[in-house]
Amino acid sequence: MSALFEPLTLRDVRIPNRIWMSPMCQYSAPDEGPDTGVAGDWHLAHLASRAVGGAGLIFTEAAAVNPEGRISPADLGLWNDRQQRGLARITGFLREHGSVPGIQLAHAGRKASTERPWRGGRAISPDDPYGWRPVAPSPVAFHDGDPTPAELTREQIHGIADDFAAAARRALDAGFQVIELHGAHGYLIHEFVSPHTNRRTDEYGGSFENRTRFALEVVDAVRAVWPASLPLVYRVSATDWLTENPEDDREGWTVDDTVRLAKELLAHGVDLLDVSSGGAAPRARITTGPGYQVPFAAKVKAETDLPVGAVGEITQPRQAEEIIASGQADAVLLARELLRDPYWPNRAAHELGAAPSWPDQYLRAF
Repeated sequence: MSALFEPLTLRDVRIPNRIWMSPMCQYSAPDEGPDTGVAGDWHLAHLASRAVGGAGLIFTEAAAVNPEGRISPADLGLWNDRQQRGLARITGFLREHGSVPGIQLAHAGRKASTERPWRGGRAISPDDPYGWRPVAPSPVAFHDGDPTPAELTREQIHGIADDFAAAARRALDAGFQVIELHGAHGYLIHEFVSPHTNRRTDEYGGSFENRTRFALEVVDAVRAVWPASLPLVYRVSATDWLTENPEDDREGWTVDDTVRLAKELLAHGVDLLDVSSGGAAPRARITTGPGYQVPFAAKVKAETDLPVGAVGEITQPRQAEEIIASGQADAVLLARELLRDPYWPNRAAHELGAAPSWPDQYLRAF
């Protein structure tokens, strides 16, 4: 038996295999008018093809919990009924074809209001018709020359936690079975937990307990409205890649911080930690390579009771099999490899001697 194709049950949700699709922004939603942030035909085709290809759990791209939380004007949102309906037709297809539909809820923080990557990814000025002023824990821009974000007030912080809860209710009504909270890659929740980006001196800044307060408040707000039968996942940047370089004295979030946070997240009702890294510091030096982030997931799994997902240059079936079989992670999340090959899970099943999950319409090809 292939460990990669063993089902995994989180709460009452049975996920048919350990190959999951990471959230990947498509920057393809309408950016103005009543359909702003609504999933369209591209999103349906993009996500549906991965269900046909055999992915066990499919996460949508980051869906912003309010308009200011979008990374770009063309991102998905989940703050109104139109957006909910656009996603509902996608979840139905994914479930019909054997995949578990998951959604990533997010707020971009100081990295909001940027152009699509293929148009350069520059920050869009608040004076531009398509731009807005980002918000953040502290008034510190991501890049030199970017618009300075507005520092959030306590009332605004509480309001954003409420926005996450409201989006979670909509996600349930849209048919999703898993929610992932985006606490990684330098976006708002990550900006609060990292000392590199959080310069506050109130109850949301300074100590570890204060810097992680907002993250746990969001978890609690979502868990309060998300059914006890359905799992909640949290994506974390395990490290800011600052203290890993001995010659770099900038303070940042560390792997040990992640282990400590993982224990808190488990106590607050999180069911799995999706372990990525980086994104808070634009000039951090990151050492990449096949499976380069897997050791971070393995450390969390070894030192806590929280299940983990591993990500980062996982491209070969036997590589993924070893990660699961050796106990380094409970699932692997593929991103760019699934962009290159939507049918990677079924190809992996064939290579590892498991049963592919081809739809009936495709069986004559095999």
